[in-house]
Amino acid sequence: MQRIAPTPITAYTTTTAAGPGNEALLAAMRAGQSALRANDFGPAPLATWIGRVAGLESAPLPKALASWDCRNNRLAWMGLVADGFIDAALAARERYGAARVALVLGTSTSSIGATEDAYRELDAEGRFPAHNRNPLVHMPHSLASFVHEALGLEGPCVTISTACSSSAKVFAAAERMLRLGLVDAAIVGGVDTLCGSVLWGFNALQLVSPTACRPFDAGRDGISIGEAAGFALLERAAPANREAPQLLGYGESSDAHHMSTPHPEGLGAERALDAALARAGADASEIDHINLHGTASAKNDEVEAALVARRFPARTHASSTKGFTGHTLGAAGIVEAAASLLAIETGFMPGTVNTRTLDAACGPQIRIEPAWGEVRLALSNSFGFGGNNCVLVFGRGAEPRP
Repeated sequence: MQRIAPTPITAYTTTTAAGPGNEALLAAMRAGQSALRANDFGPAPLATWIGRVAGLESAPLPKALASWDCRNNRLAWMGLVADGFIDAALAARERYGAARVALVLGTSTSSIGATEDAYRELDAEGRFPAHNRNPLVHMPHSLASFVHEALGLEGPCVTISTACSSSAKVFAAAERMLRLGLVDAAIVGGVDTLCGSVLWGFNALQLVSPTACRPFDAGRDGISIGEAAGFALLERAAPANREAPQLLGYGESSDAHHMSTPHPEGLGAERALDAALARAGADASEIDHINLHGTASAKNDEVEAALVARRFPARTHASSTKGFTGHTLGAAGIVEAAASLLAIETGFMPGTVNTRTLDAACGPQIRIEPAWGEVRLALSNSFGFGGNNCVLVFGRGAEPRP
């Protein structure tokens, strides 16, 4: 596997149940405060806990973008304006030209919530109600098309939907476009909102916990579903900012072991890990912090814990942030990438909130308590249904790596 050149990340943001913007997530992680709450979503709420973003119902899109209005696109807009990200995106458009900026977004459900609402209100002839008869929102590409129009872009516009690895894989796709010279900048990210299909679908698989999720806990009993939006700006050369964090490597694999269960030995996950380290020119012993996939489902945590225990030294600080935000599905990759970048920039490595007693399968790398320290290299794991795996390596940009 050939090493790749570092790719500067000149802006990034995330909006979760903890609140809009990076500072809200960082504050929750520093306080050890979960943003999960008892489920109150939908006409007949499932008895579980969720990570719900406040204010979406009362925050319609700007008038010029009203034709795209739906819960998912509202969250996308809330995410774009957080941390002034939209200003950075528009500046990149002006710097390079609208046709030289790519948009690569991940989502697992897009705006399916709006389609669910429409089916609940079919008229006497079996048609969608007039107020929800909008083809712009009833399609998998709605999210990327909306953001593409909102930012006035003309370059490549791509939707990646590989379940829970979707918005991690966007970094890999963008890096390839940049390296091949197809574009000069790429806006990547992901958005997924709560909807009945996800809540009841995961419940049908017996994967949903009735309480707040406890990643890697010996008594864990399932996931807590959340919603989130996040974006990052990647550029071929960082303009006047040598200290911008960098994407150093990525690895992708598809072990195709089972529709919803990981390979029992973590074969695909380990292949993605090896590829990410090789592209970064790094060894597992150099990784300071790992943001684990850590969903709190029985099998996923067991397989990931075993992989970390056999590949990383005891000093590596590994934790899951899903106890703070819930599992944000297609947005999980970008949320956890942002948490990894915050660890690099601040030196704060979060703990694994809600967890009380670690499973015996966990090695010393997986920590309940947070820690402070220099984070030169951070790794983020995203493992989705169908064996869609992605591992990202991020690093500091202040000094050139040898």
